Amino acid sequence: MTTRPSRPRTRPGRPPRGREPRVSDVPGVGELLELEIGPVAHGGHCVARHEGRVVFVRHTLPGERVRARVTSTGSRFWRADAVEVLEPSPDRVDPAWPAAGPGGVGGGELSHVALPAQRRWKADVVAGQLRRIARYDGPLLDGLTVEAAPGDDAAAGLGYRTRIDLVADDGGRLGMHRFRSHDVVALDALPAGMPLATPGVAELAAAEDVFERRWKPGTRVELVAPAGPDGADATATGGEAQGLVLVDGEPWHRGRVDSRPNARRAVKESMTVRLPGAEDATTFTYRVSAAGFWQVHRAAPGLLAQAVLDAAGDVAGATVLDLYSGAGLFTLPLAAAVREGGTVVAVEGDDGAVRDARRNAHGLDQVRLLTGDVAEVLAGRGEAPARGRAAEPDAGGGPVHGRADVVVLDPPRAGAKRDVVAAIADRDPARVVYVACDPAALARDVGYFAQAGYHLTSLRAFDVFPHTHHVEAVAVLERA
Repeated sequence: MTTRPSRPRTRPGRPPRGREPRVSDVPGVGELLELEIGPVAHGGHCVARHEGRVVFVRHTLPGERVRARVTSTGSRFWRADAVEVLEPSPDRVDPAWPAAGPGGVGGGELSHVALPAQRRWKADVVAGQLRRIARYDGPLLDGLTVEAAPGDDAAAGLGYRTRIDLVADDGGRLGMHRFRSHDVVALDALPAGMPLATPGVAELAAAEDVFERRWKPGTRVELVAPAGPDGADATATGGEAQGLVLVDGEPWHRGRVDSRPNARRAVKESMTVRLPGAEDATTFTYRVSAAGFWQVHRAAPGLLAQAVLDAAGDVAGATVLDLYSGAGLFTLPLAAAVREGGTVVAVEGDDGAVRDARRNAHGLDQVRLLTGDVAEVLAGRGEAPARGRAAEPDAGGGPVHGRADVVVLDPPRAGAKRDVVAAIADRDPARVVYVACDPAALARDVGYFAQAGYHLTSLRAFDVFPHTHHVEAVAVLERA
């Protein structure tokens, strides 16, 4: 899947589609086990064993001894939540988000772990997935660290989410889904109920009284309050307020759906990066549909765009493919980096994201926008040039069909997969810059690239989802 809004990292606590709530009468569910906790595993839990059976345990840490309540059973493994800590780890702290504790909402499964230990946890997961799945055990994994986003240490990893999704419970109170369930846990008003939200999101919620109201059960309420170009909260610093409330996808203002012509506006997003060879930083401004995909951490857009530019190197005059390009987060700084003599071909499968990208790249003659499934476009099928000045393809179908100097890709959580990796390799780029939000998918695709003759030459990891198990990585692959 290539559509950007499908990326589940933007919606903590929402259960995967099609998964039914666990039932309490399943044999073994609810049983209390005393467990010695082993190493971390991908997904926010640690591994323990009970009578030879693997048990994945949440809300614990390696080396602890806990009592855990079984939440699901199966033939291959069980799941459990630690409900009593008998021997704590020195890395255990008071939970930063109590509502995400055992039996609570998803999306804050590491809030009981000290921030430095969270980053060591994530580094271990990234390294472990690359060793196990990609069969890579090179020097890049020695001492791998997960880098903090600017300001997170001072803020204890809180107040970073610029977009929050809520849903009304059976009583009409707003909350989030219980982990691996469709049940809704009601939350207190922000920031207490969800301390990962930025002050701007909390102020927006208070201004519209969203937690004081009683909503129709199942109503979805989305709060969007973009940060400024340096990652600072625009509302909290006195900047222009750009927040927007969506109720079941419709703009909401002062207690009712806002039907004014300009109500369904795109929100203003921005970031600042330093281009290769430039002495001063450059600010890029975007307009993004409120319900569209954008990095949720206030500082993530600039942090990741800078990492991509650094990884791509000097691309002046080059042809760059920007795959899964979304609203153009990387497209715009790459266009500036290739300069007038270069070309950036951006490919995105979601029509709404392409509309945003067309607006954001307007007037950039070196940008070509294509809409369609990335695998299909690279294979020469299903390609459609997006409309607008920034989207006219070259004669003969555009550079997407020829050799590329550099390929940048930022796929959804499922990763690029074999066909896309093969199509990238066919274009013989000197360098591939892979932005990944899932270590397992990254490791699988690094293995595919190795089969195609590319090897890992650089790896960075970023903690843009503090208090969750999610981690972002930027990997560079080059011809062996």
